[in-house]
Amino acid sequence: MRLDRQYYGIDFGRENREAPGLRPRFKHREAAAMSGGLTFVLVLLVLAFIFLLRAVKIVPQGYVYTVERFGRYTHSLMPGLGIIIPFVDAIGNKVNMMETVLDVPSQEVITRDNAMVTVDGVVFFQVLDAAKATYEVNFLQNAILNLTMTNIRTVMGSMDLDELLSQRDSINARLLGVVDDATHPWGVKVTRIEIKDIAPPRDIVDSMARQMKAERDKRAAILEAEGLRQAAILRAEGEKQAAILEAEGRREAAFRDAEAREREAEAEAKATQVVSEAIASGDVQAINYFVAGKYIEALKDVATSPNQKLVLMPLEASSVIGAIGGIGEIAREAFGGPDGGPGGAPRRLGGGSVPRTGGE
Repeated sequence: MRLDRQYYGIDFGRENREAPGLRPRFKHREAAAMSGGLTFVLVLLVLAFIFLLRAVKIVPQGYVYTVERFGRYTHSLMPGLGIIIPFVDAIGNKVNMMETVLDVPSQEVITRDNAMVTVDGVVFFQVLDAAKATYEVNFLQNAILNLTMTNIRTVMGSMDLDELLSQRDSINARLLGVVDDATHPWGVKVTRIEIKDIAPPRDIVDSMARQMKAERDKRAAILEAEGLRQAAILRAEGEKQAAILEAEGRREAAFRDAEAREREAEAEAKATQVVSEAIASGDVQAINYFVAGKYIEALKDVATSPNQKLVLMPLEASSVIGAIGGIGEIAREAFGGPDGGPGGAPRRLGGGSVPRTGGE
């Protein structure tokens, strides 16, 4: 094989470097080398960017991410910035750690006294352990919902209709205790279970309305009878107290009347004694005064009597005037008048029909 530098165009000397056909070939090789290096750098940058994207995880507040390494759970990422190993670790599940409300659909429940009611409610729960909520149960919300519905039928089916309608708080407490204990291995805390509505059939509602009306009418009749009884008792007590007070008043009045009559009798006896002493001492005017006073009182009673409508006059008016004159004579003798002093002889009264003790 022939080796000729001119044939191959290879010149390692100075003259060959200045040949116009060799320079474009060297430039093409340099451009190819630069393009290959740039491509390699771009590939490295893309790989680094992908590596960072898969390694850096931003967890929002209220969530926890579970991390799996080759399909096995290793740890959890808390809210904030988290780092994992790309292509080795992967996010298993994004768990919501906030309290969640779950609606319980309506279902029919048969009570202990064979009454069918329609019941619905709500469940409030919160995930406390993201790993247990992810790997201990499948479809967490569906599991909680079915567990709640089953226990609603169990708890409410063991109660009568009246208890069902009046003890809703007790039903909620029993459901909460049962469901919370059952979901504890799943890393879930059931905070509240509320029965929203209990709807009995229409005929039972009508029967309950009639029963309530009858019960209210019964209580109204009892209250009315109790009021009448209390009124009668109070009326009888009032009449009793009035009779007692009236009797006490009559007794007091009788006592006062007796005392007045006793005083009057004592006064009468005293007056009679004084008159008797005056007569015994020879004073005839005393008996005249006594008789004249009785005569005047009798005449007053006749004049003021309601049965006496007509009084015929004169009614021995001279006797009345004589009695009044006798009283005047007694007064003059007692206080020493112009016709005689004390101790003087008694004077006779004028004419009249008043009885006298001395001769006329």
